[in-house]
Amino acid sequence: MDWSDVRIFLAIAREGSLGAAARAVGQTQPTMGRRLRALEASVGQTLFQRTADGFVLTDEGMAVMASAERMEEEALAFERALASRESTLSGQLRLAASDWFGSYALTPVLAEFARQHPSVTVELLTDARLYSLARREADLAFRIKAFDEPDVISRRLLRMPYALYAHRDQPRPRKGGRGVRLVTMNAAFGGMPDVTWLKQHLPEASVAFTSNSRDAQARLCAQGVGVAVLPTALGDAFGELKRINLGEPPPSRDTWLGYHKDLKRLNRLRSLLELLAQHFDGAIA
Repeated sequence: MDWSDVRIFLAIAREGSLGAAARAVGQTQPTMGRRLRALEASVGQTLFQRTADGFVLTDEGMAVMASAERMEEEALAFERALASRESTLSGQLRLAASDWFGSYALTPVLAEFARQHPSVTVELLTDARLYSLARREADLAFRIKAFDEPDVISRRLLRMPYALYAHRDQPRPRKGGRGVRLVTMNAAFGGMPDVTWLKQHLPEASVAFTSNSRDAQARLCAQGVGVAVLPTALGDAFGELKRINLGEPPPSRDTWLGYHKDLKRLNRLRSLLELLAQHFDGAIA
């Protein structure tokens, strides 16, 4: 049995289709299908049922899933142990962050890091999913709450202030928000503190646009679609926007970073952590 075939088995089980699994592991779809057939032939069992909705584990596939995950964990621990002993500042660092935080908060730090360490390649992932640090889908991740995964070192990076923004030509909102249009988070994030704050301070306002992307909210606000609560690092970057003071600022949020404990001695990661600490005036390394 080839470990790389087991890795492909896990990708198909998690993604549910050859195409999505191929994108996850950086292979082509025909290669994925060929490797899966080779694995099933080597073990003499059909591991997936092919359905119109995708690939579903058979009873035999379910029976070996836990063993395959343990094999994966041991292989990844092997990789992390070797990576942590690298002495040169070269190789790749993969970071995961929200869209706006990656674009507006991290890029100045990453630009300085690139100048200092030209042999390190940084990959920045900004989609909404939570990347696994244990599986090294990311080496360093940034989130708005502390990490609770086992074996992950979690540190508070900064406290980010938020403010209410409107297009610079828009008048100040009336008390209660009558006639005001809101650009805000979508229903999946309806419990966010800034959404609650908007309902309390502008209860008569109507919703014009919702999104899970802060960057999209900022751009719509800059087009005059409505007012929006934004992180100040994002809102202040748009010259078309102005801050609106309603007497009480929206609640600020902590930003946390996390990395697997096996990588704490990885030199290129430590160098980036030190630069982040200098930039954000924190003690995070």
